[in-house]
Amino acid sequence: MDQIYQQTKAVIEELVEKAGVKSGNIVVIGCSTSEVLGSKIGTNSSPDTAGQIFSALHDCAKEHGFHLAIQCCEHLNRAIIAERAAVPYTEIVNVVPQPKAGGSLATAAYSAFEHPVAVEEIRADAGIDIGFTLIGMHLKKVAVPVRLENNRIGEAMVIAARTRPKFIGGVRAIYAEEML
Repeated sequence: MDQIYQQTKAVIEELVEKAGVKSGNIVVIGCSTSEVLGSKIGTNSSPDTAGQIFSALHDCAKEHGFHLAIQCCEHLNRAIIAERAAVPYTEIVNVVPQPKAGGSLATAAYSAFEHPVAVEEIRADAGIDIGFTLIGMHLKKVAVPVRLENNRIGEAMVIAARTRPKFIGGVRAIYAEEML
């Protein structure tokens, strides 16, 4: 289990560095503990594995001052578990995740957060997908892949992304402005 903590810590630290995650940013995490353990997604949920992963993520978030947003599984429509402070104006939903109904990582987050809430959606600044859990719906509009050297946690593939503001305007906007 210590190896899972260390691998997760290396992944999140690398994302913080490469994506330029800042204090106050939101980082969404999707995770299949089944995939981490080498099983098919949704078949081998592991609260112990989730505890190690969450500890590494939470330690890094505290150190760097960003907010974690943990994605639930498809059984809860990929709802998000976060600290209330991360989503102060977002409408909360009434659900408490469980290992096989929400996922082990979301369950660990709900238990560990000081003021946990569930929300239907979020627009995160960066994210990590551990085991093909599809976090894209919770990233801001323009997601940019972040190639990680640390791209495995246990047996699970890890994919990461950051976001950037949209480019609006360009040559056509300048031309239109001149026409006025």
